[in-house]
Amino acid sequence: MRAGLSPEIRKQVRPSVEHLDAYDPGFVPAKIVLSANENTHGMPKAVHQKVMDAITQVPTNRYPDPLANKLRAAIAEWQGVKPEEVLVSNGGDESLFNLVLAYGGADHLTVNVSPTFSVYELYARMVECPVVTIERDPETFDVEIDQVAQAAKDASLVILCSPNNPTGNTIRQADVARVCEACTGLVLVDEAYIEFADAGVSAQPLLEDYDNLIILHTLSKAYCLAGGRVGYLLANEQILEALEAVRQPYSVNAFSQAAALTVVENREAFQPAIEDIKGERDQLIETLNDIEGIRTWPSQANFFCLRTDQAHQVWETLHDTYSILVRDFSVAPGLQDCLRISVGTHEEDEALVAALREIVG
Repeated sequence: MRAGLSPEIRKQVRPSVEHLDAYDPGFVPAKIVLSANENTHGMPKAVHQKVMDAITQVPTNRYPDPLANKLRAAIAEWQGVKPEEVLVSNGGDESLFNLVLAYGGADHLTVNVSPTFSVYELYARMVECPVVTIERDPETFDVEIDQVAQAAKDASLVILCSPNNPTGNTIRQADVARVCEACTGLVLVDEAYIEFADAGVSAQPLLEDYDNLIILHTLSKAYCLAGGRVGYLLANEQILEALEAVRQPYSVNAFSQAAALTVVENREAFQPAIEDIKGERDQLIETLNDIEGIRTWPSQANFFCLRTDQAHQVWETLHDTYSILVRDFSVAPGLQDCLRISVGTHEEDEALVAALREIVG
């Protein structure tokens, strides 16, 4: 929890919340923002205009469709599933919280694979889930699948992120299947960045074989709706019924539903930018690896992980001198001296490389 919480308030909050630290995205203003894994290329102009037109048609005096059924049906058609196997949420974060709220608790073990998105453990501990953390290989950040499968035997929920935030690597379909087979509870694969990965990486085809598998997607990243906050789960309808029971009423507002439906219907227009980001990512990683004192890892996301000595000081200099904001993970467990950097436009990436050459090289 944030610093400065008074002793009196600490006595009043629930025990599981007393010592939690609030999620901090680490944002400070800068000319070039490469810290939040957003699609820095922006929405195609023609689609943006259609989104604006759709929003103007939303009746503001009426509540939104509680389950976003038009959007749900469009996503189902896109993903090749039934509408009942889709649940739309207020960003992927609402789906994550509702998942631990419905299926977690004091006697419901959650398996977390670290380093990864910190919100998984934050939400699990908020609802008193005991958490078992399996550390990734410190050199490659690969999942130690034997350890995960062993821990999964006693778990109510296993959370896997692929591509993983903040390291950018993926988990093989065969390894996801192995965890599903070992786990008597549920297995969530967070694929928020899957559009930037190679074909065949997604665990989604396994939904047909494993009733305990859940896939999380979002429109925030590849489809430029970070400001709209629209995510969705794919899973069998029995699992999703429990999440419908605990979700807040009307959690996805009508404007976001209208914008998201327009984006889904025009999703092909985003593909050129997605391909450009993938190519820019690979070239950027290769260029930075040639700078002495910098190590990067291969990535299947729209960001990558970079290690350099005195990374926090590098982060400060990038921001204070060059007005470039990246994400500082230098003191996070398993990520010593690491920065996470989103792929920008070509011009932004050139400015980043030039700055790092001066600071590090």
